[in-house]
Amino acid sequence: MRVFTKKRVLIVAVLAAVAGTAAFVLHKQDSKPKEEAPRFKTAAVEKGNLSQTVTASGTLNPVALINVGSQVSGTVIELKADFNDRVKQGQILLKLDPTIFNAQIKQAEASLASAEASRRLAQATLERNQKLVAQNYISGIAMDQSRRELEVAEANIKVARAQLDNAQANLNNSVIRSPIDGVIIKRTIDMGQTVAASFQTPNLFQIARDLTKMQIDTSVSEADVGALRDGLPARFVVDAYPDREFEAKLRQFRLAANVQQNVVTYNVVLDVDNKDELLKPGMTAQVRLVVGAKQNVLRIPTAALRYKPSEEEQAREAKNLAAQASASANASAGAGAALPPPEPEDDIAFRSKKEQTRSFKVYRLNDKKQPQAVDIKIGLSNFRYTEVLSGELKAGDQVITRALDKAGAN
Repeated sequence: MRVFTKKRVLIVAVLAAVAGTAAFVLHKQDSKPKEEAPRFKTAAVEKGNLSQTVTASGTLNPVALINVGSQVSGTVIELKADFNDRVKQGQILLKLDPTIFNAQIKQAEASLASAEASRRLAQATLERNQKLVAQNYISGIAMDQSRRELEVAEANIKVARAQLDNAQANLNNSVIRSPIDGVIIKRTIDMGQTVAASFQTPNLFQIARDLTKMQIDTSVSEADVGALRDGLPARFVVDAYPDREFEAKLRQFRLAANVQQNVVTYNVVLDVDNKDELLKPGMTAQVRLVVGAKQNVLRIPTAALRYKPSEEEQAREAKNLAAQASASANASAGAGAALPPPEPEDDIAFRSKKEQTRSFKVYRLNDKKQPQAVDIKIGLSNFRYTEVLSGELKAGDQVITRALDKAGAN
């Protein structure tokens, strides 16, 4: 019985000690000040590599694209080329019905023969009249008339020969030939169709000179053209090969501006090596032009440039700056130093001619976890990082990228 009582007393003592310890711990936790939830999302200023790119969308086209037409009208009687055919220069593509052109040649030949007969008659008449004039049988006026008839006959021969040449050219033009070596990428004519070339030259075929060399015709915003120069490297992707990147090089920046709904763009042409002929004319290319790259530079998240403090925080910052300025002024006055001239309230002013870089304002957290404005000048920038050229930022500083809600949620 006594042993049992001692055990019970020991158990009660242990439970009392545990309860006391728990109460002490809870009291200490209640007495600790609660940490304030973070009000900002921050990122560290760091050193790293940085590249700046310009993105654009364009269309793949052959470097040389020839439209083959017809100078004469007629009906297609032979079609010797089709889509995707590789053709050589001078190769026959189609033939038009030559019936009308052969008739025109025969008519021109007959006109030439008639003109030559008229000239022979005029020549004989002139020679006969020369003898008659020498014998005073006819007047000089008749002689002059004979000379004129000979000259007219010779002119008629030239006209007839020109008509014959024209008819022969029309017959030759009824056979359409390839002007270059290339690949037919478009055909707009069929067998038996009538070609009408009375008012404008119809386009019968489109021939690409060489599909192993292509170009991208793209439009770049006016905000990005300042960084462009000939020879810039580029990479692009097409929907047909989403897992592969192709290389290109900027060949030409065209000065003619395109304005649509007050948006200004410029045409930029890039050369593409298509030796495997995987890329086809008309494909849409998403292009990235690398306009600058640096290594081991001081950089901040680009989002920090977009953060602006609330009105309450701006008022608090202005009050702190005023207090600091007042304390500095009092210290200078007590030392007998001359007060500096007041700075203008308007911070939008002309920069000096030597200053070529814009200034931006970012906010970092000070020792009191309050936003503090810092003026910096930036260099290269992309959607993730921006280079810091000058300012009071250093590696390890925490810059504010955006404000969080009261619960500290993202």
